[in-house]
Amino acid sequence: MDQKVLRRVKLRDRIARWIITLGGLAIIFSVIFILVLIGEVALPLFQAPKAQVYAKFSPQTGVDRENVLATGVDEYLETTFLFDRQGVFRFFESTEGSLVEEIAVTPPGAADAHPTMVRNQGGLSFGVLWSDGSLSVEKVTLAPLFDAQGNRSFRREVERTAVFAPPATGVPASSLARVAHDGEGQTRIDLFADGRLEVTQRRIESDIFGNQSEELSTFELPEAAEAEVLCLALDHAGKNLYAGTASGALLRWDLSEAGSPELLEKIQAFDDGRRITALTLVLGDISLAVGDSKGEVTTWFPVRHPENPAVKHLQLIHQLTSHGSPIVSLLPSQRDKSVLSLDSDGVIHLDHMTSERHLLTLDSLAPVRHVDLAIRGNAIAAFDAQGQSLLWKIDNPHPEISVQTLFGKVWYESYDEPAYAWQSSSASDDFEPKLSLTPLIFGTLKGTFYAMVFAIPLALLGAIYTSQFGSSRFRQWVKPAVEVMAAIPSVVIGFLAALWFAPLLERSLTSLFLSLIFVPTAFVLAILLWQGLRRYEPLRKVERGYEFLAVIPVLLLALAAAFVLGPLFENLLFGGDFKLWLFNEMGTRYDPRNNIVIAFALGFAVIPIIFTIAEDSLSNVPPSLRAASLALGASRWQTVWRVMLPSASPGIFAGIMIGFGRAVGETMIVLMATGNTPIMDWSIFNGMRPLSSNIAVEIPEAPVGETLYRLLFFSAVILFLLTFVLNTVAEVVRQRLRKKYGRF
Repeated sequence: MDQKVLRRVKLRDRIARWIITLGGLAIIFSVIFILVLIGEVALPLFQAPKAQVYAKFSPQTGVDRENVLATGVDEYLETTFLFDRQGVFRFFESTEGSLVEEIAVTPPGAADAHPTMVRNQGGLSFGVLWSDGSLSVEKVTLAPLFDAQGNRSFRREVERTAVFAPPATGVPASSLARVAHDGEGQTRIDLFADGRLEVTQRRIESDIFGNQSEELSTFELPEAAEAEVLCLALDHAGKNLYAGTASGALLRWDLSEAGSPELLEKIQAFDDGRRITALTLVLGDISLAVGDSKGEVTTWFPVRHPENPAVKHLQLIHQLTSHGSPIVSLLPSQRDKSVLSLDSDGVIHLDHMTSERHLLTLDSLAPVRHVDLAIRGNAIAAFDAQGQSLLWKIDNPHPEISVQTLFGKVWYESYDEPAYAWQSSSASDDFEPKLSLTPLIFGTLKGTFYAMVFAIPLALLGAIYTSQFGSSRFRQWVKPAVEVMAAIPSVVIGFLAALWFAPLLERSLTSLFLSLIFVPTAFVLAILLWQGLRRYEPLRKVERGYEFLAVIPVLLLALAAAFVLGPLFENLLFGGDFKLWLFNEMGTRYDPRNNIVIAFALGFAVIPIIFTIAEDSLSNVPPSLRAASLALGASRWQTVWRVMLPSASPGIFAGIMIGFGRAVGETMIVLMATGNTPIMDWSIFNGMRPLSSNIAVEIPEAPVGETLYRLLFFSAVILFLLTFVLNTVAEVVRQRLRKKYGRF
């Protein structure tokens, strides 16, 4: 060979090798870069919450640390305030500690009365018990104001939203009050030193002319007299009252009927008789947080009784991080299901109820005596025993996320047992997001499984017949036609599956199941019949690559018989309605967009991939192997089964795994052809929601940077890793098959 030509060929080979190498490296880098990008967005989900001291000062002007009853902070973290026994709210600039304003609250009863107890009701609202027994609800409002130059200032006000006169039976030891959201109901609960528990309800009703009438009722709860009640909690509507006792019991009353209270239950919460020292209702007024004398914090809510589903009873649901001393105060977050707890040593814990995740532990040099959680949940204000005001700024964007909530069973509010659940939004602000990825992963695997059950036999049998039994002319027509199927947009397949095939399947469900019996039976009978007919020479020509001409009419007749007889069988065996029988007898609900639809639609999209790769692998097996097998007396089927399939197994396996990966990542077909129901049920009559379609459904409504947004990116990471693992396993198995059966 000419040396110049040889050098030119070698140069081109080197250039091609470098181009291919660089291209491969670029692809690997791009894939890793994509994973890093989506992982970077998802990573903050698992970062630990952080707290830093934002402000710390010792108020000097008019503040006696022994007289301070409550503290708080506005939602902008610019103003911290204290409330004392003089009935004065003092507002301080948070970072500098300078006094900016004082607002005195006038006693609602006797002029010389002073506050004796303050109960933080959240949302900068405080229930104040006065020395004469009167009770008022004071709400702090800090409204931002802007001047012509855009400078911001605040208008600070204290609004009295409810007033209750002193009880006729004496001054209570502690009290709490609630004003209903609609303003038409007010409830006061008084606990007296002798153990009496008295309820005062004020109902305000308006007629069609705007005239208002007031109904006042006062009554005692006799069950509390013997219980030695220590703490109370009342929901915002004033209808459900909870009490904790010195013996570790919990009592629950229904106060919805004015003057007719009903004790719903009394349970022994703790068998060791520990004292229940603090109660509060978590956001939504469903769960009850309980603090006790051993420093433990637990949450409870009513669930259906297993023996009588119509009755609900309090059940211990979540165990939060324990303190080292008795709990003296509990505060719920106004943003999520977090609970702030303060013990007698002045140590603060912040925990998330549902995830049971311990978020923060905070303490000061001196024990904290009063604490408040900011409305936005982004700060904690405290006042300690040395007279210092502290303000911690909190970075806690995703408290509800943990490994347990993402992948384990979680006991959500109003559920009767722990469950896997995905429900990202609701119309209610009290709604608790349920963000378990397990139903989505299950849905991905479920849909893929049924699609592969449909696609693999058809694709492989079609590839075997086309490459080993069909004529070359038949192969020239069939293979391009199947490959064209891969070019059909998935949105078109999903559209046809949802709007054409799903209604057709619902009308002909019995016929479909009947065809699963008729088609194989007819096929076997046709083969047996053919064994007798093949003795005639004209018919033997059909076996030379045209067997499908004999099979197709048999299959069409079997399908036609199934669809004709299907309604008759439905009337005879299922009373004319198979779906109703399925629900009544089997307890299974039929979803029109179910996994049968997915099996056909997604399987239709996967078949071309598996068929093409399998057919190429079989066709590329050296003809000498086939000829040697036939020469030794093996039949064509024995040759295919014992020689051709093992030799082509690496390529066939690769095709199956590529098809599997295609089914796992499919979005539009499963989005359009399923009910997008994130349930965990292997039934073919139910739908599902896979990871891919969940991302497509949720991402348009997900606020950027919020938990749902980042969780969708984490779902993409899981999907990415799932396909990566599948492809890696497939390649390892393929290499072993190649090593065993040769390089074909």
